[in-house]
Amino acid sequence: MPTAPGCSSGTDNGTYLHLERRRGITEKVKPLRLFCALAMARAARLSTKEAKKQTQITLHNGGMWRFFRIFALNKLRFATGKPAGLAFVANIPKLKTMTIKTKLQTLIAAMMATTAIAAQQQACFNYFRYSGNDTRFDRPIDRTRQYFNPILAGFYPDPSVCRKGDTYYMVNSSFGFFPGVPLFTSKDLVNWKQAGHVLDRPGQLPLGGQGVSGGVFAPSIAYNEHNNTFYMITTNVGRGNFFVKSANPEEGWSDPIWLPTVGGIDPSFFFDEDGSAYIVNNDEPRGGSGYDGERSIMLHKFCVEGDSTTGEQVEIIRSGSHVEQKPIWIEGPHLYRIGKYYYLMCAEGGTGARHSEVVFRAKHPEGPWEEYAEGNPILTQRDGLDPLRPDPVTSAGHADMVQTPEGQWYAVFLGCRPYEADMYNTGRDTYLLPVTWSDGWPTILKAGKAIETVIDKPGLQPGGDLLTGNFTYTDSFRQARLHHRWIMLRNPTDFYATGTTRGLAIKPKPVNISQHQSPAAVFARQQHTDFTAETELTFEPKSEKDLAGMVLLQNEDYNIVMGKTMVDGRPAITLTRTEKGSVRVATAMLTGKEAASPLRLRICGRGRYYDFDYSADGRQWQTLARGVDASCLSTALAGGFTGTCIGLYATSAN
Repeated sequence: MPTAPGCSSGTDNGTYLHLERRRGITEKVKPLRLFCALAMARAARLSTKEAKKQTQITLHNGGMWRFFRIFALNKLRFATGKPAGLAFVANIPKLKTMTIKTKLQTLIAAMMATTAIAAQQQACFNYFRYSGNDTRFDRPIDRTRQYFNPILAGFYPDPSVCRKGDTYYMVNSSFGFFPGVPLFTSKDLVNWKQAGHVLDRPGQLPLGGQGVSGGVFAPSIAYNEHNNTFYMITTNVGRGNFFVKSANPEEGWSDPIWLPTVGGIDPSFFFDEDGSAYIVNNDEPRGGSGYDGERSIMLHKFCVEGDSTTGEQVEIIRSGSHVEQKPIWIEGPHLYRIGKYYYLMCAEGGTGARHSEVVFRAKHPEGPWEEYAEGNPILTQRDGLDPLRPDPVTSAGHADMVQTPEGQWYAVFLGCRPYEADMYNTGRDTYLLPVTWSDGWPTILKAGKAIETVIDKPGLQPGGDLLTGNFTYTDSFRQARLHHRWIMLRNPTDFYATGTTRGLAIKPKPVNISQHQSPAAVFARQQHTDFTAETELTFEPKSEKDLAGMVLLQNEDYNIVMGKTMVDGRPAITLTRTEKGSVRVATAMLTGKEAASPLRLRICGRGRYYDFDYSADGRQWQTLARGVDASCLSTALAGGFTGTCIGLYATSAN
């Protein structure tokens, strides 16, 4: 029987009383039902009726399942446990000698003394509503033969794709967020459904102390038909390169297998027709870099049976394409075998406005390699384009290719949607274009051609998740698990609960959004330039250190926080903008009635400028601030590799 961290697995002479609120479980000790329902109603602020429905008491002798054990009389520990419910555990000495009434009085007294405060300090978010309305998507299309670019809007960079049978699998970078590496499936390369995350256990993804743009860089997914196994290989910049594998990607992945002989970043697998396997990656050139930004692509042989590299690495590309121009940051390599050639496709130029994709080919993986001198770059948006063109896309590159069952080739790649100059708050999206071939060379987009928003592709199967175009969704948090869209920073501890009538309950932590720790916050991506995000909050701050509300996060030093807190001993709503230093933009004091009511918060973004509103009566919106400059959330100012994430947040370290 599993036990919680810090609990012994042996049997104890004491008898434990286990009180748990969870849907769908019947009581084993029916005479205690009413007492427990009333206790839960007091501690968790539920109605008696609701508490009766969700309460279970079980007498246990011995191990305590997954919950902490407390060994002192009248000591009771509050723990959120799994999102399915709240657990209360008490160890009552001499419990066998007590009457039922005394047992309950002792338990309830302890529970009231130690959990009521915790319940009061919870921040409860009744719902979250997001709506995107960008002009580039404001047009009718036939979704059976047309699609919008990007195919994944918002912070979904560095896409990698593979296929098994008629199903495509795609992954993206997740950097300092957990769970890591979102995993999508599709039947047509356009309509995607998120199947979960590849790295969904803390042991797979140690993120402690890393920045928002640390963590996972450029995951690559590949399918090895020789052993019917999927491989996802990536870089954890705080630890090194590793891979995980799975026979069924939607049912979970292995623990990390670290690759100490593979340095640098951006590793990628290639499984050849004869069963041999290779890893290619970006690393420092042999003998060191000759200039700033010079990198090389390395090749490693890989032993599938031993899950390890063999032999010495080989430097197959140094500098990049058109070496006389001193190209920079060749990275994101992918190796393919197509016809009589091996093709090596790489990103080049850095991930900003000079970004591009280049290609090389050879008769053998070790080379010698020739570049597509007349055609490189085979994808870019840096040259020959009108800067005032409608619906611009910039920074295109970091591509991967896949072949359809019918023999056509397509490329997925990242790009950005600026609202002004080179500023974009949405991060780097995922795009899709067909690949054309000429004289044995692939091209994703001809030079001087802009990426269009609407692309033709017959035979589409509309459906999947809300990932592109204009859309609205509402999350009421009534399910036992968070939707896959929600992510957290670094390796979170248990701080939230869902599946209750009060929505999402977050227990504040003494960590704020500017620290390199894991705050009590869940995040969804800002996917549009023009958007509205709204929630309803119930929270009773006790001091100026307590705050709960919404956060717009680019990183620790660039963010905006709107929340309920205390100002001069009175409840208030504050808006704080952080661009290296923090500035209080607005404050609205709450009256007694307003402070006691659920509070609605709303953010409306329109390009660079955002509006912030609140409602204390649930009907009338009041302005907190208008036209706040949100360029601090742009990659151009904040740096890094992520996009803005909208968080529901609570802290006791404001």
